[in-house]
Amino acid sequence: MTAAGVIRAGGLVAFPTETVYGLGADAFDAAAVARIFAVKGRPRHSPLIVHVDSIEMARSLVLAWPEAADRLARRYWPGPLTLVLPKQPSIPDIVTAGLPTVGLRVPSHPVALALIREAGVPIAAPSANLFTELSPTTAEHVRESLGDAVDFVLDGGPSTVGIESTVLSLTGDPLLLRPGTIPLPEIEALIGPVRIAEGAAAGAHASPGMHPQHYRPRTPLVLLSAGDPPPPGRGAWLRFGREMPAGPAAYAAGLYATLHRLDDQSLDWIAVERPPDTPEWAGVLDRLTRAASR
Repeated sequence: MTAAGVIRAGGLVAFPTETVYGLGADAFDAAAVARIFAVKGRPRHSPLIVHVDSIEMARSLVLAWPEAADRLARRYWPGPLTLVLPKQPSIPDIVTAGLPTVGLRVPSHPVALALIREAGVPIAAPSANLFTELSPTTAEHVRESLGDAVDFVLDGGPSTVGIESTVLSLTGDPLLLRPGTIPLPEIEALIGPVRIAEGAAAGAHASPGMHPQHYRPRTPLVLLSAGDPPPPGRGAWLRFGREMPAGPAAYAAGLYATLHRLDDQSLDWIAVERPPDTPEWAGVLDRLTRAASR
C-alpha cells in the first residue's frame, strides 16, 4: 500500500516537511487522529496543525479568510507559517483540542505536498516524536523515537528549515503564538502590529509548542550566557559562532540534528550558549528555552 493509501485507510504516516518530520493522519478521521495522540503520548489539550496543499484547500476548512490571511499565505505559502483561523465543522474537535479554531499551513517539501495531493485529504500532523522530546529532522530520528508504532515512514532526507513553523492567530487582532524562522518585523510589514502571546493558559493550548517543557533531549540541556562556566561532569559545549553557526537560518537547520547526535553519547549535560535576543533568533531561542526547562 502507498503512503497515501495508508492515510486514506485510517493509518499513520511519518513524512518530511521543510521544518521537521510530521506524524500524519486524515484530518477528517477522528479515530485516526486519536492514534496520533496515543502514539506520541500527547495530551488532548494540545491541538494539531492541519497540512494542506493550497490556499484553496485551506479556505475550504475555515469559516473566515481575512485579508491578513490572504496576504500572509500568498507571501509565505508553501512555507513554515501556520495560520490559526475559525474552523469549519468538518474538522473534528479532537484535531483542535475542542477549540473553534484550526491551525493550517502549506508545507514546501515536495514529498509532503505529493502525499496530501495523492491522499486527497488535509493531513493533521504534529512532529513525529514522543511528546516534549526532540523533534525529528530525519527519518531515522522518527524510527528511533516511535519505532514500529508508525504504519509508514516516508524518507525525504534531512529537513532544511529545522525547527517548527511560526504560528500566528488571525481570529482577532494578530497574535504570535509560536515564533519560528520568519522574523516578526517582516510579518508586521505585511499586516501591521502583531501581539506576542505571553504563554499558555490553563486548558486547551491555542497552538502546538506552548507547553513550557518541550523540544527536550534526554540529556539535560543548560542554556548559558557567554562567559558562564559549564556544569561539572562530562558534557558538550555548543558555543555561538563556534560549534554552532553564527547565522539564524543555518543554526536552526542544524540544531535538532546536533542535539540528537549528542543525545546518543551518554553525556551528563549539553551546554548551549544563548544566541542573540533579536527577532531573527526568536524561534531558536524559544526552542532552547523550552528545551532547558526542567
